[in-house]
Amino acid sequence: MASVNDVVIKIATVNGTGSASANGLLMKSIFRMGIPVVGKNYFPSNIQGLPTWYEIRITGDGYQSRSDRVDLMVAMNAQTYARDLAEVVPGGWLIYDSTWPRSKLLDREDVTVLGIPLSKMCNESFDGARARILMKNIAYVGAVAALLDIDLDTITTLLEETFASKPQLIDSNMKAIRLGYDYAAENFVCPLPSKVEAMDKTEGHIVIDGNTAAGLGCLYAGATVGAWYPITPSTSLMDAFRSFCSRYRTDEESGKRTYAIIQAEDELAAIGMVLGATWNGARAFTPTSGPGISLMSEFLGFAYYAELPAVVFNVQRTGPSTGMPTRTQQADILSCAYASHGDTKHVLLFPGDPGECFTMAQQAFDLSERLQTPIMVLSDLDIGMNDWMVPEFEFDDSRVPDRGKVLSAEDLENMEKFYRYLDVDGDGIPYRTLPGTHPKGSYFTRGSGHTKYGAYTEDSDEYQDVVDRLLVKWETARSIMPEPEIRYSKFNKAAILGVGSSDGACKEALDRLEAQKVLLNYCRVRAFPFSDSVKEFIEQHDVVYVVEQNRDAQLRTLLMLDCEADPTKLVPVLHYNGIPLNAGFVVDRILEEQAKGQAA
Repeated sequence: MASVNDVVIKIATVNGTGSASANGLLMKSIFRMGIPVVGKNYFPSNIQGLPTWYEIRITGDGYQSRSDRVDLMVAMNAQTYARDLAEVVPGGWLIYDSTWPRSKLLDREDVTVLGIPLSKMCNESFDGARARILMKNIAYVGAVAALLDIDLDTITTLLEETFASKPQLIDSNMKAIRLGYDYAAENFVCPLPSKVEAMDKTEGHIVIDGNTAAGLGCLYAGATVGAWYPITPSTSLMDAFRSFCSRYRTDEESGKRTYAIIQAEDELAAIGMVLGATWNGARAFTPTSGPGISLMSEFLGFAYYAELPAVVFNVQRTGPSTGMPTRTQQADILSCAYASHGDTKHVLLFPGDPGECFTMAQQAFDLSERLQTPIMVLSDLDIGMNDWMVPEFEFDDSRVPDRGKVLSAEDLENMEKFYRYLDVDGDGIPYRTLPGTHPKGSYFTRGSGHTKYGAYTEDSDEYQDVVDRLLVKWETARSIMPEPEIRYSKFNKAAILGVGSSDGACKEALDRLEAQKVLLNYCRVRAFPFSDSVKEFIEQHDVVYVVEQNRDAQLRTLLMLDCEADPTKLVPVLHYNGIPLNAGFVVDRILEEQAKGQAA
């Protein structure tokens, strides 16, 4: 097995041993060599002691999804040797710590096993139990570097940047790297037939996770208030926002903060704080996951009916119940679209990668204020907590937030009377005021029955008049949603339709299928309500394979409800085991479905 810049490395360790830094160093070194990479982290929900894996896909073609193979396994956890060995492709390699004996039963004739006494070398070279554990992880970075021909100068530069203020750490880390590198170089044929070579494909790109990108997007959008209750996998989004605010939202002269971040007692309180802040004119948001959405539902219905802006980031994880909190899924689509009781429909945005987490954060705040309604951004753990290569973010210093229909004091002064819920323009969106602007702008914010003038009512016709007007606003929302990404290969009657983090696997699957003379068109929905172009795309095809990461085909259901799509042409391709989707799964399922169709 020989390849250049087409290698998958998987590293098996124990949670809590500090392997994350070593894995990040390895991935970023490859990125610095100009080679596209993708990093996927599979970790348990406890603090330490259980198995964890990190997968680095080196892909000269620039694919963004996880692979369906492992070429080089770094097996650092004796408890998972058998499982780790089983994942290696025929002709692949497995590295293990040969300080301790390893059963001959854990061998495969078609896999080359490379033993390196990592613990022994580090025990002899470093003092202290913790230092030895940490340096053992850094040592396997050196071994992999020798085996794959990763540039040592690039690794050194990264270490110097990381530990610029602690030069002693640079020396110790480089010492560990040299231990692994020299041992591999002296005892094995290096590089392996599968190796890396410098490219120039990462210029203008960065490596970032979706939660960090979303936190930066919130800052750039003008958010000044964040309220949340910690929940995996969304907590790091607020951590990122806090970090950015401490740097950019602190008055230079007085040192006072110009932002507020509040850890609430639960998710219900968090969304209530957000609504209070947005009612007062601040841009506010909360990050959460599926269980948090469940607790927020009543307040989300209140915001929909009282027409209050709010932004909610749902970094989806595996359910139901509290599920597997450190695994990914797209199973909150329906619960978010119709959150709360009664007739509610919520606007959803579906980022496909961290780059869109950044841009859609900005769009979410603008749309929320323009439509005067909650906007939910549905990311997932794969996007939120994994490392992606995306184009560098663009910043426009002249950007002005869209605050929507907010009346100024001058506007109110020139009005005879202000009615909060009256549709003046025919687009279903009334005008609103901010507290303290002008006496004429005062009104009751009502989550109970109210008339279009803002008065309390339990009159049937008056109530129905308001909720019917909200449907007019819904159609206005449809016309201003982000358009789907649509790609036509050649004119044909079959297509793939995907959403969110499924995008990378779908695009790679299109290439693989084309190599087998199976040509498909592609649509990635980016928002709900769906634009007319989504409906038209479905209508143009005889069969549309709907790829999503949940058991119950929730996106397919939403397409049937919102687009009145013909269910007979929407064929579900469902992946929901908690591991990120890969192209091989999509290809196999589509070929199976096509074979069924031909047999029929």
